[in-house]
Amino acid sequence: MTIQPAEVLNLPKPAWADEEVGMIYDMAQRFLEAEIASRYEEFEKNEIFDRESWLKAGANGLLCASMPEEYGGAGGTFAHESAILEAISHVGVDGFGIGLHNSIVAPYILYYGSEEQKKKWLPKMASGEMIGAIAMTEPGAGSDLQGVKTRAEKDGNHYRINGSKTFITNGQMADLIVVVTKTDPEKGAKGTSLIVVETEGLEGFQRGRNLDKIGLKSNDTSELFFNDVRVPTANLLGDEEGQGFVQLMQQLPQERLQIGATAVAMSERALALTIDYVKERKAFGKSVMDFQNTQFKLAELKTEVTVGRVFYNDCVARHIRGELDPATASMAKYWLSDLQGKVVDQCLQLFGGYGYMNEYPIARMFRDARVQRIYGGTNEIMKLLIARTL
Repeated sequence: MTIQPAEVLNLPKPAWADEEVGMIYDMAQRFLEAEIASRYEEFEKNEIFDRESWLKAGANGLLCASMPEEYGGAGGTFAHESAILEAISHVGVDGFGIGLHNSIVAPYILYYGSEEQKKKWLPKMASGEMIGAIAMTEPGAGSDLQGVKTRAEKDGNHYRINGSKTFITNGQMADLIVVVTKTDPEKGAKGTSLIVVETEGLEGFQRGRNLDKIGLKSNDTSELFFNDVRVPTANLLGDEEGQGFVQLMQQLPQERLQIGATAVAMSERALALTIDYVKERKAFGKSVMDFQNTQFKLAELKTEVTVGRVFYNDCVARHIRGELDPATASMAKYWLSDLQGKVVDQCLQLFGGYGYMNEYPIARMFRDARVQRIYGGTNEIMKLLIARTL
């Protein structure tokens, strides 16, 4: 069952959701229903998508929608990316990793890459020929990016990269990986640099296992190993070394807002599915919806999801104007993902025993939602960042 927000929440559309954004939402929804939803069980079982799906997504304009047209994109804004992200969750194919590709990886190249880098990589990302990933997390460094140990040492006109990364979304399929490295470990955060690694035929680069996760099974998530990997110095993002930490801090608000998009859209879908179910399900001679407890619980959840949607819409408007500060983005990430967990959990309860059955979408949503409070910086880290503004 695919849902529209208007079916759940009686809210006016925000100014940023104009006709063009509505068109890309509708286009994304149609594509995902026709090409992805019908095969989603297969992808979940295989624990990975196929390249054909990425190429089709590119051909249908769902990759790099916010990238300029001169680099193969659609020339949109984060509003267009939000429409695609929301369609993914409303259709219920949350494991399709194009959100990270579109609004996390591609912006690093757009904002910090040279003209040559942008022309080389962005059109192929827009077409789906190259799948993007970003390698931040290490076995010993998660939310604390200053703890990164992966080293990039200059060797003539190349870098030699040594280290390992883990929990890398799109890691099994990625052709292009933005790798967070230390080019000068003595300088701490100021010694951090972002280097783009093209994986095809790359000596010393190795993908580890496709990690066995609780949820988001169809989204490949990997360990990556770099053993004297030689990458041209021309693949450095930025005009000099040591800019990586600042670049990360500038882009993390959009990553966190993306998590908020998924959170609020899944919450809306969970609520819609549950309302539909309790109206049909009978208990003690009447529908489950007729019980006051059900009505009160769903009234509470609808209120909270409405509040979440309004907050999210405001954050998107601020972000498009260039006014979304890191603390507010952290609020959106932590609060909306917490809300998502609560909504999905309480909706599952209203399904009774059927909610615990994998054949019901609410069960998958319960599993898929949990990681939202962890990646992009744990919600505890979000609270620390917010607290610094007090």
